Amino acid sequence: MKKFIDTIDGFLDESLRGFAKAHADIVDLSPEPRFVSRKAPAKPGKVALVSGGGSGHEPLHTGFVGLGMLDAACPGEVFTSPTPDQMLAAAQAVDHGGGILFIVKNYAGDVMNFEIAAEMLDAPHDSLLVHDDVSLPENRGMGRRGIAGTTVVEKIVGAAAEAGYDLAACKALGERVVHATASMGVALTSCTVPALGKPMFDLGEREMEMGVGIHGERGRERMALGSAGEIVDYIAAVIDDELQPQPGQPVLLHVNGFGGTPLIELHLMYELAHRHWSGRSVDIARSLVGNFTTSLDMAGCSLTLTRLDEEMLRLWDAPVHTAALRWGC
Repeated sequence: MKKFIDTIDGFLDESLRGFAKAHADIVDLSPEPRFVSRKAPAKPGKVALVSGGGSGHEPLHTGFVGLGMLDAACPGEVFTSPTPDQMLAAAQAVDHGGGILFIVKNYAGDVMNFEIAAEMLDAPHDSLLVHDDVSLPENRGMGRRGIAGTTVVEKIVGAAAEAGYDLAACKALGERVVHATASMGVALTSCTVPALGKPMFDLGEREMEMGVGIHGERGRERMALGSAGEIVDYIAAVIDDELQPQPGQPVLLHVNGFGGTPLIELHLMYELAHRHWSGRSVDIARSLVGNFTTSLDMAGCSLTLTRLDEEMLRLWDAPVHTAALRWGC
């Protein structure tokens, strides 16, 4: 394993200190319990958005803390859920009087720990569960996983909270975005967790993991490596079956890299995906391409499609100023 690392035990804390210093105009870091919060004061009465999850998916979630998105993010150890005390402390620190909305990816540890934190929180609160991974059936055990669609949810709901939506309205909007969003990924290589020191799984030179999870979980199926066009067609067909976008429907197309895929390849995947949906007269109204929900150094990507309405379009375009997303400011 070749990594820029001093010690395994200090890896995350040193990274977070560097992140906070690099973006000192946007975020503050609480080292214990560990969370990142927005520096710019929010309006009194604003709904506070708190999210989090295991590290290794950067810039999710810490990179989305700031104006127009999250008020706080709780990073756990690599691929490990943050603890309830982190979530509770973060929520208390960013409580502006409008209540707390926890945005939770659908993984057992995240769901359980956010529920524990919510039970201890003495403030109005609610939770929004993200489950956009359509590579898996809805009726499996814990349901579908939350993956790259989380970025879309956090941006749109974050803009709504910034605009003064109340807690119930933010939750209802978030649920609409979740149900209008479908994602699916493919891995060309495994990722390497520093504490493990080796790839989490093996893929042959001519193999790919279709529907892989962002923690290296097994996907829909292991397949022979296909061309970029074949991969896009496969994923797009699954998303089409789920969302059934109609001609003229405005959508957001998000191509997300897993950390080890260069932008030249991600933009190629965007071109092919754009060709697929525009060829069916779907309106690619907005786009996002880059590494936003990663899996350490995994080579691969995911496609996310979100059906948009006028409200979602307006909120997507609203100003945002975070480490990872910035426009309109």
